[in-house]
Amino acid sequence: MNTTSEQAEFLNWKLTPARLNAIQAAWFLGFEPHEITILIGAGLLKPLGHPAGNSGKLFATENLQQLWHDEKWLGKATDAIADYWKQRNARKKTGGLPRTSENGTRRRVAGLDPVSTP
Repeated sequence: MNTTSEQAEFLNWKLTPARLNAIQAAWFLGFEPHEITILIGAGLLKPLGHPAGNSGKLFATENLQQLWHDEKWLGKATDAIADYWKQRNARKKTGGLPRTSENGTRRRVAGLDPVSTP
């Protein structure tokens, strides 16, 4: 079964389980599966319990339904994803070098190795 047919089948369920995995949560909210990690990183989506960073995440359907109805949250989530890609594309153009803050000090850019300061 391919992802498109799995998604269609999932979206046609009459009764949704109490917990959804990351892919199902993405389908439920109308995002791409890879965008769930961006939303978690931005603090806009919280998985159930305290999962390890490299483990699968589960989400409460009840909370997802509330977010699904929250237009402000959907706007913030959409903006967070756009900002993520804007920053990531900007790093490509600058060669992935660490950026400096307003006061000229170096700060670590997510996804890059720490830079030693002189």
